[in-house]
Amino acid sequence: MTLDPEVCYKAVSARDRRFDGWFFVGVSSTGVYCRPVCNVRTPRFENCTFYGTAAAAEKAGFRPCLKCRPELAPGAARFDATRELADAAAAMIDEGFLNRADLPALAARIGITERHLRRIFADEFGVSPVEYAQTQRLLLAKRLLTDTALPVTEVALAAGFGSVRRFNGLFKSRYGFAPGRLRQNARQLAIPDGDLVFQVAYRPPFAWDALLDFLGERAIEGVERRDGDTYTRTLRIEREDGQSLVGWCRIAPLPDRHALQVTLPPALAGSVPQVLGKLRHLFDLGARPDVIDAHLGALACATPGLRVPGAVDGFEIAVRAVVGQQITVKGARRLLGRLAQRFGAPLPCAIHGLTHTFPSAAQMLAVPADSLGEAGIIRSRIAAIHGVAQAIVDGRLRLDPLAPLEATIASLLAIKGIGPWTAQYIAMRALGSPDAMPVDDLVLRQALGVADGRAVAARAAQWAPWRAYAALHLWRAAAQGPAGQPIEILLEI
Repeated sequence: MTLDPEVCYKAVSARDRRFDGWFFVGVSSTGVYCRPVCNVRTPRFENCTFYGTAAAAEKAGFRPCLKCRPELAPGAARFDATRELADAAAAMIDEGFLNRADLPALAARIGITERHLRRIFADEFGVSPVEYAQTQRLLLAKRLLTDTALPVTEVALAAGFGSVRRFNGLFKSRYGFAPGRLRQNARQLAIPDGDLVFQVAYRPPFAWDALLDFLGERAIEGVERRDGDTYTRTLRIEREDGQSLVGWCRIAPLPDRHALQVTLPPALAGSVPQVLGKLRHLFDLGARPDVIDAHLGALACATPGLRVPGAVDGFEIAVRAVVGQQITVKGARRLLGRLAQRFGAPLPCAIHGLTHTFPSAAQMLAVPADSLGEAGIIRSRIAAIHGVAQAIVDGRLRLDPLAPLEATIASLLAIKGIGPWTAQYIAMRALGSPDAMPVDDLVLRQALGVADGRAVAARAAQWAPWRAYAALHLWRAAAQGPAGQPIEILLEI
């Protein structure tokens, strides 16, 4: 395994957990080797050497760090990857998993026993999963009390508390005063129809217009739309009881606060953590633009703070990728709009120009091949769409940021009609992989002036481990054209 020291050092400096397990860093000044996420002071570059495995680091004379414990890095035995598992559990709790299911269900979803989950969570965070969840509920309740006009009873239920009595008791014991006190100084927002408004922070700079350009050009009619600097789309929230909620979200920038303003309808009040988690992924709010832009150098100068658009639904991205094979973005939008109108779930009433959610995997799987053909989807792509939908429904495939990258790409490639371009595009957007890059993409080949994907990979190696961001910069430059005029983009598998 060949490791570029400068690339590895960038990853160590960023402490981005997405790179944990890719390599280990030996530090000559201390004689230890660490994971790239070790939270000690970043060593000097000249003191670092990089190894693909822990064994290679130990052979070079380094001993394992007692703080970050290299034996727990992802890629080791699954039952030892405590940081990875604890982080996955925390992310699911942040999105309200324990508001609708119990701890054994969370442990089963992570793939470990309840006892082991309690142990690793306490080791990593110093609290139990239930205590962590209680804090998240209280913070959400505090937010709802301060920023909305929801009655206290509805606040308690929306935040995930089973009863108002339990909510009041925990709030008083933790914060020392009754919940109603926050209402005395709460902002009285003039929001129509009782809509809920939240702020979600990001690290500046943020190329919001560029992100909206990408989403707006690919907006599915009836599902999403761009209006100036505002993005609106429909949402489908799956519940643990098998039911689903449909609604919408509206997002606009608050540049002076380095935050986005998120507006939701009252119908989604009980799913706020899930919605905000989806939007953080969609807008790549966890990115470190200062580190990424510095590494990309001149490539990032035209659009600093460019984000990689994620997803609110991984299956939707998979269908976009399959439908978009070898046709223009405009043509793909037209086909995707038909799928949404014919097979998606309608909103109770149209709002902001939105009418339907995009079909879920289960909904699409139930659509006969002939009906998809009548919507304009060719037979080979119908097979690929149904293949992805079947794998998701069966539980053999997950398309979300917590899914294992290599295993997920392998599962995608095993589906007939899914090739490397499609799998890498899904990895970029659905899984949020920062280094995924569809090297066989025609636009990337043209932008870099090379003939094939192997040459793209060689040229793009300088941008690892943030090649997904490099791809977005190259696509944006190509879309603007030589005179700044948009051009049609042909995507090919």
